[in-house]
Amino acid sequence: MMDQHGDYEAQNERMTRKTSQSSASIEKLAAKDMGTTPVSQSEEDDEVSSSTLLYQRYRTFILIAVAAVIIGWWISATVLKATRHRWIVQTLFAWFFVLVIAFRFVPNSVVSKPVGDVWEACVQDPFFKLPRYTRLALGWLCLLAIVFGSAFGFPLEENTNYGDRAISVLGLFVFQCCFWLSSKFRSQIPWPTVIVGLFLQQVVALFVLKSGAGFSIFKWIATLASDFLAQSKAGATFFFDADTIAKNWFFVNTLAAIIFFIAFVQMLYYLGVMQWLLGKFAWFFFKLLNVSGAEAVVAAASPWIGQGESACLVRPYIDLMTESELHLTMTSGFACISGSVMAAYINLGVPADSIVTSSVMSIPASIAISKMRIPETDEPVTRGRVVVDRGAPEKYPPANALHAFSKGAVFGLVVAGQILTNVLTVLSLVAAINGLLTWIGRGFGIHALTLQLVLGYVFYPVAFFLGTPRGEILRVSQILATKLIENEFAAYTELIALQKTSDALSQRGFTIATYALCGFANLGSLGIQIGVLSAMAPTRAKIISRIAVSAMICGFISTLQTAGIAGMLV
Repeated sequence: MMDQHGDYEAQNERMTRKTSQSSASIEKLAAKDMGTTPVSQSEEDDEVSSSTLLYQRYRTFILIAVAAVIIGWWISATVLKATRHRWIVQTLFAWFFVLVIAFRFVPNSVVSKPVGDVWEACVQDPFFKLPRYTRLALGWLCLLAIVFGSAFGFPLEENTNYGDRAISVLGLFVFQCCFWLSSKFRSQIPWPTVIVGLFLQQVVALFVLKSGAGFSIFKWIATLASDFLAQSKAGATFFFDADTIAKNWFFVNTLAAIIFFIAFVQMLYYLGVMQWLLGKFAWFFFKLLNVSGAEAVVAAASPWIGQGESACLVRPYIDLMTESELHLTMTSGFACISGSVMAAYINLGVPADSIVTSSVMSIPASIAISKMRIPETDEPVTRGRVVVDRGAPEKYPPANALHAFSKGAVFGLVVAGQILTNVLTVLSLVAAINGLLTWIGRGFGIHALTLQLVLGYVFYPVAFFLGTPRGEILRVSQILATKLIENEFAAYTELIALQKTSDALSQRGFTIATYALCGFANLGSLGIQIGVLSAMAPTRAKIISRIAVSAMICGFISTLQTAGIAGMLV
């Protein structure tokens, strides 16, 4: 026992010295895998707690017991009639954690090495021996195959013809041409990233729209995120009352969720959980899309937790991000909605499958579009391998997880204040501009000249290229203008109200509009993005403000592109 205690103290001492280096958190994760998790970050704390020693001694039995409980829960949940219907989700959930526990004892190389050898020998090496332009040509051919296969390979649905689907396909190519023409560095566009991103968008559309299992999985993830953020209502109710919370005021509900989530993320950073997730996402997306780990995490998290909270996941890296990374971070936030508001839109009468599918499809779309608009010309800190670093050492580091949670809540309050002030001023500015336009318009006999009216006609060709039925193009374009100028909640409310009248949209027009509105790209969210990122990275505030409008437009078109792809399948 004394030898084990001495060995552990030596390892803990080496670990304490490593915390001053940039890869401190990765070392803690490695130590955790070997069973030597530090119990304190203080250099003066040389004593190992008895609970930690007890865990190290019985680690194998504890993990086996946990795995047995998880498997038992899975069997019970699958057998019971009340929970049998969700067997796909709970199977994935249970066996994910069982495999995590199993790989505490089995080296990853047992699986990764044979798979890697087969992949390299059969796919990677032969493919990369081909000339670069040959590889790109094959990529474009695969993309064209899945696009045309999606549009013309499935039976037509009611009141739809192949001409409408062909217009949706044409719109997809028009959007890509526009991004290429407006690219900041055309010669630097990473075409493999663009091709794979667009390909994945089509794959996700087919998986979720044409597969019941796919929709169930993503619906469960969205519900989980929404339920978690809803726990912030307990704290908000303490200060207000149940009636106020039920009104879903932005000041109360949304800001409370942001403060709670930021505090929770800071606690996860302290425990090393976020560093582990960053590492896994970095590897996966580096292999598929060649983006940095920070970009990957934000893009993948945006559909579930929202634009403000997703940026908080990579808070330590925002101050080190390149212009391209910042642009992608903002674009992915604008291209999705969050799990916390999905329930509100579904309660309005918006189809749940459209909401979930649109948000998920926008992940690869936002990456492809953003990298066309502002390609990467620098070397991101988190590309390929995430060296998890919390930046400069804190003057007063947290003593434990609860302390980290408390400090995170204080920072969440700062971010919430930034969001509040930016949203208030941006919406007030829009109202002032509308007032000025109305005053000018009356001089020409136009009594309701507003930004919404002007953009309604500007978006007419956009709605056409989505494949909207001819007689419904103007109504859809005006709803898109409402979404951009106000927000998606107002636009969905207008859409649902329209469907209850005698002038309702057709099923195809309604589906396309539903997908096109599913994103945070509006002027109010523009203030949120600038506020959140500027609070986290004050030194990058100038760049953030400069590229914010570009990111909003890219996020807006990401949702339009998603709507166009949905138009190919309905």
